[in-house]
Amino acid sequence: MLLTSVLSFLSIELQIYPYLYTYMSKTKSITLSDILGIEFPVIMAPMFLVSDEKMVVEALKAGITGAIPALNFRKVGDMKNAIRSIKKKSNKPFGINLIVNKSNHRYKEQLRACCEEKVDFIITSLGSPEETILRAHERGIKVFCDVTDIKFALKVEKLGADAIIAVNKEAGGHAGNFSYHQLIPELVALCNIPIISAGGIGSGFGIKEVLNFGACGVSMGSIFIASAEAPVSEEYKNACVQYGAKDIVMTTKISGTPCTVINTPYVKEVGTSQTKFEKFLTKNKRIKKWFKTLLFIKGMKKLERAAFSSTYQNVWCAGPSIEFIKKIRPISEIVRTLKEEFFNCDLKKKPFN
Repeated sequence: MLLTSVLSFLSIELQIYPYLYTYMSKTKSITLSDILGIEFPVIMAPMFLVSDEKMVVEALKAGITGAIPALNFRKVGDMKNAIRSIKKKSNKPFGINLIVNKSNHRYKEQLRACCEEKVDFIITSLGSPEETILRAHERGIKVFCDVTDIKFALKVEKLGADAIIAVNKEAGGHAGNFSYHQLIPELVALCNIPIISAGGIGSGFGIKEVLNFGACGVSMGSIFIASAEAPVSEEYKNACVQYGAKDIVMTTKISGTPCTVINTPYVKEVGTSQTKFEKFLTKNKRIKKWFKTLLFIKGMKKLERAAFSSTYQNVWCAGPSIEFIKKIRPISEIVRTLKEEFFNCDLKKKPFN
């Protein structure tokens, strides 16, 4: 009986050991600082309508990196000019975020521009990154791919991605389905390329925690919305100061795809779910493509009005990490605080999330 129990225990140990060994060995692996040659392993995440040239330049000065969504530029020529301008002001690495599915009609033109201007890295979202990886690697450009689960992580790794951006359920905008506590260790154990954690981090403690889980770095967006350099309205910035994690809700009213927003009085008034008629149009085979396009355009215009002007119809995108925003500050000060917290905190004590 005892012998059977011992053999059973050893059998379980032998099955688990390779998984644990893989995880533990990777937690000491390469960091984002090593990959990009930056001081602190943080990407100022590409935020729709928010991220711009000025913010990226300040991020580079502060010792981190940053990326801008290609969609933030009205013309591809504007994006090329911004890339050139940033390069004149800094020799530090930065990137561009590309939507790589069919909804982005300017994708190929944007990709070509990124390759011509030789940005340091491209972040891909929504769709297959295969073509992006192929074209970017021809020019020596790194490609980091947004994923939300292990299935897609393994796919992009097979395609040749340089790193995986693990978007968890605490992310702002289009969030994932799993917490970073669950997602990061799983990806680290099962993938052979670096993992960057995205979502829910707003402190130096949080950065240290995900690095301890095996991530090589962190992508952080929401805490930079209330920066002095952000081009959005003071109302948007102040909302990030005044509201907290409990005020973030998921809505399908903007584009049909679940998206996190601040639960303002207007959001409460209109609700966060599509009406029965909207759901019908979204699922109708004949018109769903056109309705989704119309809904997306309408939603983006509403977000743009709210981001840059004073209006009652306030729909502000943000993630739970706005909990850490106490006031509007320069990016340099935000990053300095993150570094101080990172180097001074103790993971055995948990003053931050």
